Amino acid sequence: MAAHLKKRVYEEFTKVVQQQPLEELQAKKLRLTKPSKSAALHVDLCKATSPADALQFLLQFARKPVEADSVEGVVRILLEYYYKENDSSVRLKIASLLGLLSRTSGFCPDSIVDDVINILQNEKSHQVLAQLLDTLLEIGIKLQENILVRVRLLDVAYKEMLLSDTSHGVRNKCLQLIGCLGAVDKNTTKESENAAGKDVQKIIGDYFGDQDPRVRTAAIKAMLQLHERGLKLQQAMYGQACKLLSDDYEQVRSAAVQLTWVLSQIYPESIVPIPSSNEEIRLVDDAFGKVCHMASDGSWVVRVQACKLLGSMQQVSPHFLEQTLDKKLMSDLRRKRTAHERAKELYSSGEFSSGRKWGDDTPKEELDTGAVNLIESGACGAFVHGLEDEMYEVRIAAVESLCLLARSSRPFAEKCLDFLVDMFNDEIEEVRLQSIHTMRKISDNITLREDQLDTVLAVLEDSSRDIREALHELLCCTNVSTKECIQLALVELLKNLSKYPTDRDSIWKCLKFLGSRHPTLVLSLVPELLSTHPFFDTPEPDMDDPAYIAVLVLIFNAAKICPTMPALFSDHTFRHYAYLRDSLSHLVPALSLPGVKWSWIPDLEREAPHEDPSQQFLQHSLERVHNLQHLGSQGTQELLEFTIRDLQRIGELQYELAGMADFSATYLRCHLLLIKALHEKLWSLAAPLYVSQNSVTAAAVKQILEETYKMEFMYSGLENRQVAIIHHMRLQAKALQLLVTARTTKGVEPLFGMCEQFLQEVDSIQRCFISELPQMQDSFVDKLLDLMPRLVNSKPLEMVKILQTTLRQSSFLHLTLPEQIHKASAQIIEPAAESDNPIRFTSGLVVALDVDATLNHVQEPQSTVKVQVVYPDGQMQIIHPKPSDFRNPGEGRHRLITQVYLSHTAWTEPCQIEVRLLLAYSSSRSKASSRSPTPWGDSTESIPSTENSTEGTIHLSKPVKVFLMPKPARR
Repeated sequence: MAAHLKKRVYEEFTKVVQQQPLEELQAKKLRLTKPSKSAALHVDLCKATSPADALQFLLQFARKPVEADSVEGVVRILLEYYYKENDSSVRLKIASLLGLLSRTSGFCPDSIVDDVINILQNEKSHQVLAQLLDTLLEIGIKLQENILVRVRLLDVAYKEMLLSDTSHGVRNKCLQLIGCLGAVDKNTTKESENAAGKDVQKIIGDYFGDQDPRVRTAAIKAMLQLHERGLKLQQAMYGQACKLLSDDYEQVRSAAVQLTWVLSQIYPESIVPIPSSNEEIRLVDDAFGKVCHMASDGSWVVRVQACKLLGSMQQVSPHFLEQTLDKKLMSDLRRKRTAHERAKELYSSGEFSSGRKWGDDTPKEELDTGAVNLIESGACGAFVHGLEDEMYEVRIAAVESLCLLARSSRPFAEKCLDFLVDMFNDEIEEVRLQSIHTMRKISDNITLREDQLDTVLAVLEDSSRDIREALHELLCCTNVSTKECIQLALVELLKNLSKYPTDRDSIWKCLKFLGSRHPTLVLSLVPELLSTHPFFDTPEPDMDDPAYIAVLVLIFNAAKICPTMPALFSDHTFRHYAYLRDSLSHLVPALSLPGVKWSWIPDLEREAPHEDPSQQFLQHSLERVHNLQHLGSQGTQELLEFTIRDLQRIGELQYELAGMADFSATYLRCHLLLIKALHEKLWSLAAPLYVSQNSVTAAAVKQILEETYKMEFMYSGLENRQVAIIHHMRLQAKALQLLVTARTTKGVEPLFGMCEQFLQEVDSIQRCFISELPQMQDSFVDKLLDLMPRLVNSKPLEMVKILQTTLRQSSFLHLTLPEQIHKASAQIIEPAAESDNPIRFTSGLVVALDVDATLNHVQEPQSTVKVQVVYPDGQMQIIHPKPSDFRNPGEGRHRLITQVYLSHTAWTEPCQIEVRLLLAYSSSRSKASSRSPTPWGDSTESIPSTENSTEGTIHLSKPVKVFLMPKPARR
């Protein structure tokens, strides 16, 4: 009995001891200490027995990162060793390390300014002096707001001993320091009066004539740096800059061209005299002539820079601008005198003559054409020289400048058209492509003649797909002058279609815009294009012929603007229109034609031109589901199913609304799956009695998660509201997943981690979408945030019951759509689906498969688009295309042209493989991460992320089956 009592006493005592402190005790925190960087560096430097050893230790130390807390100690160790060291190479490395450490985030380098200035004054090595000045520059850039530090550094740079140093490196660094830190504000404090009072531009300008070309270049760059920081350069600098344009060194001329251009933009209307004459000229015109002259420089680098700058000088007088397209100097570009001025000069001469004409024997003036020209002779034909340059970089720069100038001047665009057309025959593909893009940009200001169009259409024979597609884009927005031009373009495009069948879609789109831009010209060609006859019936063309479809696309788009054109159509043309309108609705417009039953669309547009019936139907479909909570379970499911069906049909019929309709249908489908999974009768049964329902619910959870990731990463144009709704639906799916796990798992231990992760999800949504929470009242996450104190202190099973109740009582979040949503899509053009030509290869070896696909509205395709190959035995291969395999022909469109290498060791019989494109996603690149506030700094590493491991792929295109026929391996 006593032993039993003793045992009970011990049990009660043990319980009392365990219960009280557990609620108050906090988890112990471990403090991890890292070894001191300064101590390790001090030990290493003490071990050094020679300058070579010390330099080796410093090199090893430079490869390791240094924390902000350790920078102060490391700097002190380095400075201490600097005073002791006699070897200049070691001091040079220490000075370099001081500059690197000054850039460390979290470290304020103002504490080492005095030390660096002191060692600078006693240093004798020119290389170390230049490196110390570079360190001061790093400190000054980081502490630009500290006026006292900036003034001290400028005083150091202004010292005569440094500015007149025999080493060009020291002078360069001084000028760079003055350019980056020199005073640019008129309002200065008393402390900075001494430094600001110096004429910074005069100090730098004195070095424009330095004997070393590297110093002259540094002086010009320092002046440009002052301009970038907001200082207005003096007009007196223009003369010095013009003199430097004839310098012997390439770097000086290149910098001088830039300075000349800057001054022409600051003082465009100022008047400057012309040397050796009494004429005056606008500064921007004079600078334009000098920059044009540099387009013929001996260095191709200077020529490239000059040609690029010409495009931005749009304030030039038109006659100077047009002179760049003519190699002949027009009348020496001298100012013409009036008849009265010439007669007055003859009268004042007073000399004898033959009497036939007054003053006919007066001596003619001697002209020096190089002295009296208003524009330098090198500027004449500057663009002609640039377009004929031997370096393709110069030609590209000249084409780009022509584009910029032609877009701002319609007469100049018409004059430079012939030169741009000639560039279509350039030997370099990049130049040809740039010329085509340039002409497309100025297409509103030009109209092509027949001879010009003939040269342009010759490019359709090019073997490069990029060139051909760029030319199709050009023809889409080009104006032509005659009907012969339309006929010539159609003939050449049909030749292109027969030679390159893969260009079919691009050619059809080109003819669509060509017809809509020239309806009256197409009208005169309709009988010839459709082969109609006023008395005889002609045979009906084959609707499977891509060339005939191309002709119809041209005619139907012209008929939309030209209402008299349908009178010229044959009976079968109306039937073909109905077929094409249904199959190629994005190419064929809606027309009011006799015999077409659904030609009511234009009538509706005439009655209400500002209201789109399809858009109205989409909005009505979404409004129907706003009152779901007032319906029963069966009625809610039926309404959602009908609405999803309608939205899918809208996306199929209306190309412009496909993104919005598919996005809405996907969201409603997720909600329908959630409602079916939460059916009350099924959850009231015990888990072992209804095992199949658990698997169905788990499949629904998986599908909802996949759909939410598809909604987030496949659609562009989403706003913060839509992204918040997607994450809210994903949170509901994860709550449902937690319920299924609780019903099917034995024990409570596995639930602890899932419950903690779920609470982190709720916290993440609250942090990322805090501005959207007021609009999500009575939603699932709104109720969870109210219950958060209770959820944190609840056990897993209690938390599961709360989640189940909250899921059933949560209201439906209404989906509001932005103005436009685009769905990412892809279409594989090559290899063609179900091709009759098998690809033959030897089993065990590698065969290359060409893949050509178009991508629409895919964001960052270089990092997200993958190619998937599924072999007949089920093996799967994922290929990552190179970034260079992607082209960007237009906004929102990309082109993937790559090769996939196939190989299989166990291949014995002819089989088909499947090729498709995938869109890879990672939740770490979620759209919510960019909206998450970071109150702890710019870095997001300290923010806990709960979805870092969620990665997957989405099917971006339909699979294409390719028939492969292996040959037996040779032995």
